[in-house]
Amino acid sequence: MAGSDPDSDLEARLGYRFARKALLDQALTHASAAGAGRPSLERLEFLGDRVLALAIANDLIRRFPGEDEGALARRLASLVSGESLVHIAGELELARHVRTDAGVSGGGIPSSVLEDVCEAVIGAIYLDGGLAPAAALIERLWAKLMTAHPPSDAKTELQEWVQARGMKLPVYETVAAEGPPHAPVFTIEAAIEGLPPARGTAGSKRAAERAAAEELLAHAKATND
Repeated sequence: MAGSDPDSDLEARLGYRFARKALLDQALTHASAAGAGRPSLERLEFLGDRVLALAIANDLIRRFPGEDEGALARRLASLVSGESLVHIAGELELARHVRTDAGVSGGGIPSSVLEDVCEAVIGAIYLDGGLAPAAALIERLWAKLMTAHPPSDAKTELQEWVQARGMKLPVYETVAAEGPPHAPVFTIEAAIEGLPPARGTAGSKRAAERAAAEELLAHAKATND
């Protein structure tokens, strides 16, 4: 019956119709709602993360032929960041479609879950139709973000700062992981030679690493420049 598929409007927003609907269902299923016969999105998220990075990197090379590796790396880091994923998830209205346990979504779908679902949907499209439709979707959804000026990424800046001085690359270590699986809090320690380490805390490892790098970079510049 027409309209009986609750995810048909999501497919319309994606501009992609799944041949294997089970892949879309899996991409929308958080671990808290998974069970026998209904796998969670985690494996698709793992795949989608890599597909997204490849598609974005390829598009950046094409769009910005005159930019060096450093500027491209900063753009890439921003475009695949949690903030960008949450923005795209909002445009797709993914929160309306996520399957979670009531305890996870009682206060609204956490941003960390929306990040994972966004990547999982990309992974599902890749498995269902291949790289071409996944890359086309990414190019369309990320088009406006692509044209922004190269962002400042603390991890990239810190790496460039130590390399310019012949120092070893920064080392990142997870020193704490707290909270429930659906709303974790990570504390990451960043260290470079010659300075005390700095820590950052956030709801994802990537965000915590950026926070730690930003703190350490500020200290490094104040001490050495």
